Amino acid sequence: MHDQVHSAERLNESLQLPVLALIEPITLTRTSILSILRRELASLEIVDMATTQGLDCVPTRDVRLVALSIGDKPPDDRTVEDDLALIAEGCLNASIALISNRDDEATALAAMQRGVRGFFPTSLPIEVAVAGLRLVLAGGVYRPLPVIELSKAPGLDQSYPRALASAYSNGDRSSADRNTTDFTPREQQVLTELELGLPNKLIAAKLNLSENTVKMHIQHIMRKCAARNRTEAVLRWSGRLSAHGRDTDANASSIPEV
Repeated sequence: MHDQVHSAERLNESLQLPVLALIEPITLTRTSILSILRRELASLEIVDMATTQGLDCVPTRDVRLVALSIGDKPPDDRTVEDDLALIAEGCLNASIALISNRDDEATALAAMQRGVRGFFPTSLPIEVAVAGLRLVLAGGVYRPLPVIELSKAPGLDQSYPRALASAYSNGDRSSADRNTTDFTPREQQVLTELELGLPNKLIAAKLNLSENTVKMHIQHIMRKCAARNRTEAVLRWSGRLSAHGRDTDANASSIPEV
Protein backbone atom coordinates (compact mmCIF):
# COMPACT_ATOMS: atom_id res chain seq x y z
CA MET A 1 0.00 0.00 0.00
CA HIS A 2 2.85 2.35 0.93
CA ASP A 3 4.59 1.67 -2.40
CA GLN A 4 1.36 2.33 -4.28
CA VAL A 5 1.00 5.73 -2.61
CA HIS A 6 4.54 6.69 -3.56
CA SER A 7 4.00 5.49 -7.13
CA ALA A 8 0.86 7.59 -7.38
CA GLU A 9 2.73 10.63 -6.02
CA ARG A 10 5.53 10.19 -8.55
CA LEU A 11 2.98 9.85 -11.35
CA ASN A 12 1.17 12.98 -10.20
CA GLU A 13 4.47 14.93 -10.08
CA SER A 14 5.37 13.84 -13.62
CA LEU A 15 1.94 14.89 -14.88
CA GLN A 16 2.53 18.38 -13.49
CA LEU A 17 5.84 18.88 -15.32
CA PRO A 18 5.91 20.87 -18.58
CA VAL A 19 6.20 18.56 -21.56
CA LEU A 20 8.57 18.29 -24.50
CA ALA A 21 7.12 16.01 -27.19
CA LEU A 22 9.56 14.27 -29.53
CA ILE A 23 8.12 12.99 -32.81
CA GLU A 24 10.51 10.68 -34.68
CA PRO A 25 9.40 7.70 -36.78
CA ILE A 26 12.69 5.77 -36.56
CA THR A 27 12.72 3.82 -33.30
CA LEU A 28 16.49 3.66 -32.78
CA THR A 29 16.91 7.38 -33.46
CA ARG A 30 13.95 8.28 -31.27
CA THR A 31 15.09 6.26 -28.27
CA SER A 32 18.64 7.61 -28.55
CA ILE A 33 17.44 11.22 -28.60
CA LEU A 34 14.98 10.48 -25.82
CA SER A 35 17.74 9.17 -23.56
CA ILE A 36 19.84 12.30 -24.08
CA LEU A 37 16.97 14.73 -23.58
CA ARG A 38 15.81 13.06 -20.37
CA ARG A 39 19.32 13.43 -19.01
CA GLU A 40 19.90 17.01 -20.18
CA LEU A 41 16.41 18.47 -19.66
CA ALA A 42 15.44 16.92 -16.36
CA SER A 43 12.98 19.70 -15.52
CA LEU A 44 10.73 18.56 -18.37
CA GLU A 45 8.65 15.46 -18.97
CA ILE A 46 9.90 14.08 -22.29
CA VAL A 47 7.32 12.07 -24.22
CA ASP A 48 8.04 10.37 -27.50
CA MET A 49 5.93 9.14 -30.39
CA ALA A 50 6.36 7.94 -33.95
CA THR A 51 3.81 10.29 -35.54
CA THR A 52 1.83 13.41 -34.70
CA GLN A 53 -1.18 11.17 -34.01
CA GLY A 54 0.47 10.39 -30.69
CA LEU A 55 -0.28 13.94 -29.55
CA ASP A 56 -3.83 12.76 -28.87
CA CYS A 57 -2.46 11.24 -25.67
CA VAL A 58 -1.29 14.59 -24.24
CA PRO A 59 -4.18 17.01 -24.94
CA THR A 60 -4.46 18.22 -21.34
CA ARG A 61 -0.73 18.42 -20.62
CA ASP A 62 1.35 21.61 -20.59
CA VAL A 63 3.25 20.99 -23.83
CA ARG A 64 5.97 23.63 -24.16
CA LEU A 65 7.86 22.30 -27.17
CA VAL A 66 7.22 19.82 -29.95
CA ALA A 67 10.33 18.56 -31.77
CA LEU A 68 9.24 17.14 -35.11
CA SER A 69 11.64 15.08 -37.21
CA ILE A 70 11.00 15.52 -40.94
CA GLY A 71 13.91 13.46 -42.28
CA ASP A 72 14.73 14.35 -45.87
CA LYS A 73 11.43 16.09 -46.56
CA PRO A 74 11.38 19.83 -47.27
CA PRO A 75 9.24 22.00 -44.96
CA ASP A 76 6.83 22.73 -47.82
CA ASP A 77 6.06 19.02 -48.25
CA ARG A 78 2.32 18.56 -47.80
CA THR A 79 2.71 15.92 -45.10
CA VAL A 80 5.04 18.20 -43.14
CA GLU A 81 2.65 21.11 -43.43
CA ASP A 82 -0.20 18.86 -42.30
CA ASP A 83 1.84 17.83 -39.26
CA LEU A 84 2.67 21.45 -38.43
CA ALA A 85 -1.00 22.38 -38.65
CA LEU A 86 -1.99 19.48 -36.40
CA ILE A 87 0.63 20.49 -33.81
CA ALA A 88 -0.51 24.12 -33.91
CA GLU A 89 -4.13 23.08 -33.36
CA GLY A 90 -3.47 20.50 -30.66
CA CYS A 91 -0.67 22.24 -28.69
CA LEU A 92 -1.66 25.89 -28.64
CA ASN A 93 1.10 27.03 -26.27
CA ALA A 94 3.91 24.94 -27.70
CA SER A 95 6.85 26.13 -29.76
CA ILE A 96 7.83 23.92 -32.68
CA ALA A 97 11.31 22.71 -33.58
CA LEU A 98 12.12 20.83 -36.77
CA ILE A 99 14.82 18.15 -36.92
CA SER A 100 15.98 17.78 -40.52
CA ASN A 101 18.51 15.74 -42.47
CA ARG A 102 18.95 18.83 -44.65
CA ASP A 103 21.22 21.70 -43.66
CA ASP A 104 20.88 24.00 -46.66
CA GLU A 105 19.80 27.62 -46.59
CA ALA A 106 16.56 27.12 -48.51
CA THR A 107 15.31 24.48 -46.06
CA ALA A 108 16.18 26.62 -43.03
CA LEU A 109 14.42 29.65 -44.46
CA ALA A 110 11.33 27.64 -45.44
CA ALA A 111 11.12 26.24 -41.91
CA MET A 112 11.41 29.62 -40.19
CA GLN A 113 8.85 31.18 -42.52
CA ARG A 114 6.33 28.60 -41.31
CA GLY A 115 6.57 29.82 -37.75
CA VAL A 116 9.03 27.20 -36.55
CA ARG A 117 11.06 28.45 -33.58
CA GLY A 118 13.96 26.06 -33.97
CA PHE A 119 15.65 24.43 -36.95
CA PHE A 120 18.02 21.58 -36.10
CA PRO A 121 19.96 19.80 -38.86
CA THR A 122 21.07 16.32 -37.85
CA SER A 123 24.64 17.42 -38.63
CA LEU A 124 24.69 19.50 -35.41
CA PRO A 125 26.78 18.34 -32.44
CA ILE A 126 24.51 17.12 -29.67
CA GLU A 127 25.66 19.75 -27.16
CA VAL A 128 24.80 22.53 -29.62
CA ALA A 129 21.40 20.99 -30.32
CA VAL A 130 20.59 20.75 -26.60
CA ALA A 131 21.66 24.37 -26.07
CA GLY A 132 19.47 25.38 -29.00
CA LEU A 133 16.48 23.56 -27.51
CA ARG A 134 17.04 25.39 -24.23
CA LEU A 135 17.02 28.67 -26.13
CA VAL A 136 13.71 27.82 -27.83
CA LEU A 137 12.22 26.76 -24.50
CA ALA A 138 13.27 30.14 -23.09
CA GLY A 139 11.29 31.90 -25.82
CA GLY A 140 14.07 32.44 -28.34
CA VAL A 141 14.63 31.31 -31.91
CA TYR A 142 17.44 28.95 -32.91
CA ARG A 143 18.89 28.21 -36.34
CA PRO A 144 22.52 27.45 -37.20
CA LEU A 145 22.71 29.11 -40.61
CA PRO A 146 22.40 32.80 -41.57
CA VAL A 147 19.22 33.91 -43.26
CA ILE A 148 19.45 37.49 -44.53
CA GLU A 149 15.76 37.48 -45.39
CA LEU A 150 14.76 36.41 -41.86
CA SER A 151 14.84 39.96 -40.50
CA LYS A 152 12.16 40.87 -43.04
CA ALA A 153 9.78 38.15 -41.89
CA PRO A 154 7.16 39.41 -39.38
CA GLY A 155 7.21 37.92 -35.91
CA LEU A 156 10.68 36.39 -36.15
CA ASP A 157 13.80 37.35 -34.23
CA GLN A 158 16.68 39.01 -36.05
CA SER A 159 19.13 36.46 -37.37
CA TYR A 160 22.79 36.36 -36.43
CA PRO A 161 25.42 35.62 -39.09
CA ARG A 162 27.35 32.44 -38.43
CA ALA A 163 30.74 33.73 -39.52
CA LEU A 164 31.02 37.39 -38.63
CA ALA A 165 34.48 38.08 -39.93
CA SER A 166 34.02 36.60 -43.39
CA ALA A 167 32.05 39.60 -44.57
CA TYR A 168 34.90 41.98 -43.87
CA SER A 169 37.98 40.31 -45.27
CA ASN A 170 39.21 38.10 -48.07
CA GLY A 171 42.23 37.08 -46.03
CA ASP A 172 42.95 33.54 -44.94
CA ARG A 173 41.51 32.69 -41.51
CA SER A 174 44.60 30.76 -40.50
CA SER A 175 46.82 33.81 -41.01
CA ALA A 176 45.01 35.88 -38.38
CA ASP A 177 47.31 37.04 -35.62
CA ARG A 178 45.26 36.76 -32.45
CA ASN A 179 46.50 38.36 -29.27
CA THR A 180 44.84 36.44 -26.45
CA THR A 181 47.07 37.63 -23.62
CA ASP A 182 44.67 40.42 -22.66
CA PHE A 183 41.64 38.14 -22.31
CA THR A 184 40.69 35.81 -19.48
CA PRO A 185 39.95 32.16 -20.39
CA ARG A 186 36.21 32.82 -20.02
CA GLU A 187 36.41 35.90 -22.26
CA GLN A 188 38.18 33.80 -24.90
CA GLN A 189 35.34 31.27 -24.71
CA VAL A 190 32.78 34.04 -25.17
CA LEU A 191 34.77 35.44 -28.10
CA THR A 192 34.76 32.05 -29.77
CA GLU A 193 30.97 31.89 -29.52
CA LEU A 194 30.64 35.50 -30.71
CA GLU A 195 32.65 34.62 -33.79
CA LEU A 196 30.01 31.99 -34.61
CA GLY A 197 27.41 34.75 -34.43
CA LEU A 198 25.50 33.23 -31.50
CA PRO A 199 23.08 35.46 -29.55
CA ASN A 200 23.61 36.05 -25.83
CA LYS A 201 20.93 33.54 -24.81
CA LEU A 202 22.59 30.69 -26.65
CA ILE A 203 26.08 31.67 -25.46
CA ALA A 204 24.75 31.63 -21.90
CA ALA A 205 23.21 28.19 -22.41
CA LYS A 206 26.35 26.72 -23.99
CA LEU A 207 28.72 28.09 -21.34
CA ASN A 208 26.33 27.55 -18.41
CA LEU A 209 26.28 31.26 -17.58
CA SER A 210 23.54 33.80 -16.98
CA GLU A 211 22.75 36.28 -19.75
CA ASN A 212 23.86 39.15 -17.51
CA THR A 213 27.24 37.48 -17.03
CA VAL A 214 27.61 37.04 -20.79
CA LYS A 215 26.78 40.72 -21.32
CA MET A 216 29.38 41.68 -18.72
CA HIS A 217 32.06 39.61 -20.49
CA ILE A 218 31.16 41.15 -23.85
CA GLN A 219 31.40 44.65 -22.38
CA HIS A 220 34.88 43.82 -21.02
CA ILE A 221 35.88 42.38 -24.40
CA MET A 222 34.65 45.47 -26.25
CA ARG A 223 36.58 47.74 -23.88
CA LYS A 224 39.79 45.73 -24.27
CA CYS A 225 39.40 45.73 -28.06
CA ALA A 226 38.51 49.45 -28.19
CA ALA A 227 35.44 48.32 -30.13
CA ARG A 228 32.03 49.94 -30.33
CA ASN A 229 30.06 46.74 -30.93
CA ARG A 230 30.44 42.98 -30.76
CA THR A 231 31.17 42.61 -34.47
CA GLU A 232 34.04 45.07 -34.32
CA ALA A 233 35.40 43.32 -31.23
CA VAL A 234 35.48 39.95 -33.04
CA LEU A 235 37.16 41.52 -36.06
CA ARG A 236 39.85 43.14 -33.95
CA TRP A 237 40.39 39.90 -32.04
CA SER A 238 40.81 37.96 -35.27
CA GLY A 239 43.30 40.52 -36.58
CA ARG A 240 41.24 41.65 -39.56
CA LEU A 241 40.56 45.19 -38.39
CA SER A 242 43.33 47.50 -37.29
CA ALA A 243 43.02 49.39 -34.04
CA HIS A 244 42.85 52.61 -36.08
CA GLY A 245 40.13 51.44 -38.43
CA ARG A 246 37.25 52.84 -36.40
CA ASP A 247 35.28 53.96 -39.45
CA THR A 248 35.43 50.72 -41.41
CA ASP A 249 32.71 48.36 -42.53
CA ALA A 250 32.18 47.21 -38.95
CA ASN A 251 29.78 50.11 -38.61
CA ALA A 252 27.56 48.46 -41.19
CA SER A 253 26.99 45.33 -39.12
CA SER A 254 23.43 44.40 -38.24
CA ILE A 255 24.57 42.81 -34.99
CA PRO A 256 23.32 45.00 -32.13
CA GLU A 257 25.62 46.40 -29.48
CA VAL A 258 25.45 44.83 -26.05
